[in-house]
Amino acid sequence: MQQLSAAAKRGLGDPVLAELVMIRASQLNRCAFCLDMHLTVARKAGESEARLDLLSAWEESTGTYTDRERAALALTEAVTVLTEGFVPDEVYADAAAHFDEHGLAHLIALITTINSWNRLMVARRIQPGGPAWT
Repeated sequence: MQQLSAAAKRGLGDPVLAELVMIRASQLNRCAFCLDMHLTVARKAGESEARLDLLSAWEESTGTYTDRERAALALTEAVTVLTEGFVPDEVYADAAAHFDEHGLAHLIALITTINSWNRLMVARRIQPGGPAWT
């Protein structure tokens, strides 16, 4: 999973967007370990506190995130929650409009990987700052 996650981040080509995606999925999955880790990485990558603070309300924060970021965040939520049992066509189409086929594949791989990490860390009850494998 570490190799898949690293490859997906590299392939996406936007380290800040990758962190936003991983933070948003981790918020939805309530994974404190992953939130702590990816918020730290995002800050080191230059992400602003204001954008990190508003991430849980990205839909209402018009003008804060680019259309490309908003499409990625919508896809992140759709894949993470699967409320309808599938990713809605309009969410997928919007993401496909902002990412080429290669970028979209890497984005979906990144979303899938962070969801797997979240489930592992939450199930193991790994706390922020704690060792990932105890």
